[in-house]
Amino acid sequence: MTASSIILGILGLALLMVVHEAGHHFAARAFGMRVIRFSIGFGPAIWKHQPKGSPTVYQIALIPFLAYVQIAGMNPLEEVDPNDKGSYANASLIGRITTIFAGPFANYAFASVLFFAANMISGEPVKTMHVDVLPDGAAKSADLRSGDLIKGIEGKPITKFEELRKVVVANPEKPLKFTVERDGKELVLPVTPKRSKAGTGFIGVTLMTQAMPTKKALKLSIKQPATVVQMFVVGMARIISGKEKPEFKGPPGIVKEVGKAADRGWGQLLGFLGLLSAYIGAFNLLPIPALDGGRLMFLGYEAVTRHRPNAKVEANVHAIGLLLMLTLIAIVSVYDLRGP
Repeated sequence: MTASSIILGILGLALLMVVHEAGHHFAARAFGMRVIRFSIGFGPAIWKHQPKGSPTVYQIALIPFLAYVQIAGMNPLEEVDPNDKGSYANASLIGRITTIFAGPFANYAFASVLFFAANMISGEPVKTMHVDVLPDGAAKSADLRSGDLIKGIEGKPITKFEELRKVVVANPEKPLKFTVERDGKELVLPVTPKRSKAGTGFIGVTLMTQAMPTKKALKLSIKQPATVVQMFVVGMARIISGKEKPEFKGPPGIVKEVGKAADRGWGQLLGFLGLLSAYIGAFNLLPIPALDGGRLMFLGYEAVTRHRPNAKVEANVHAIGLLLMLTLIAIVSVYDLRGP
């Protein structure tokens, strides 16, 4: 992975964080709340700017991962002037719910934008079994080439990509004889699928693509984020039920994956960022303290009981949740940096 790919990975992840916080920012302003700070990254500010007449300081901080928006009165323990109309604490319940929900929704909506761009650039898979070979994969090592027509595996005809995937997934580190057609000639190539962390096989091929009509790209881009969220929910259910082991990645690991997508071209990069944006939106709605879903949980309590939750309890719950989450991110990031 090149240095430019790593830079694109960092910028891509930062963009998704900015989009998320921009959702909170604009929703808060729409309901008359005062945004004190919009920060890209954490720690000491290395650049800041406050537009004339604006209460908001925009800054870039030393630690480039993540971002945050500081809204007046959002801290449950913060002393609030009951006459301060710009305070989050004095805003309507609908205004506060909308402000919190706007972050995940911004990621979800932005995912459609990214998927549309990816669809227009990458196109759609061809209906034949002509494949594109990815760099550094088992297929590349076995001398499969982009444009090859895969006709069979171990003597059995292959007419659909899903048929190929099932055979490869079920045979990690087992040599397979691929029958391919190249330049009108039929060849038999031995391909040994690599073993993924999940224990399944993969060889590094995708179907070749062709131009996608704009109307179709638009329709598909609207559906794709919903599909990602559905996959996320199903995956979480499988993890909770013990049917699937969780695979965590910290910011360095995510940057690496974005960088790998960048190496495969702009279409792959934008598509992966779309996937990641939808995942970030869904993840942030989990009812976990310090996440948007955790805050919505307290707002839901207020909506049902007509009483605000105990400020000290809410603040402590979010503080503990944030500490545990940052600790988990730090631990996972160490493993990301130590990994291959």
